[in-house]
Amino acid sequence: MIFGNLNQAQRYAFLPEKVKAFFNYVQEHDLLSYEEGSYKINGDEFFVNVNEYDTVLREDRFWEAHKRYIDVHVMLKGQEFIDVNFIDNMQLGEYKADNDFQALDGDYKASVKLNPGDFLICYPEDAHRTGVIADEACHLKKAIFKIKVED
Repeated sequence: MIFGNLNQAQRYAFLPEKVKAFFNYVQEHDLLSYEEGSYKINGDEFFVNVNEYDTVLREDRFWEAHKRYIDVHVMLKGQEFIDVNFIDNMQLGEYKADNDFQALDGDYKASVKLNPGDFLICYPEDAHRTGVIADEACHLKKAIFKIKVED
């Protein structure tokens, strides 16, 4: 996983081009004006989901990971903690191939606080639990870019 801020995009030149593409998309599009939903950029190879929700207590959220996609969480408005761990440290639950959702259970190793402009890249080996209250409960808006992993 990689945690950073959009203002430091030049520091991530080492990332593969297909991953770095989210930087250009954020710069060229006003994601804050997008309605909630899924937006195709390059078919199922690269798309963005725009979500809005309220943060809640840690115990009221769930763990997830993905086998076919890298997630890039970009905070647009509000803030949240995203708990992280490696799937090797977690108990695996059911995998739902239709929406590439791996359920997990376990403890968190660390927690990352996302504020507007911050991003977190989660690879298939990275378990994450989003929507955890940071400073106080809030309504947030964020973009989750989905980048297909090579088969």
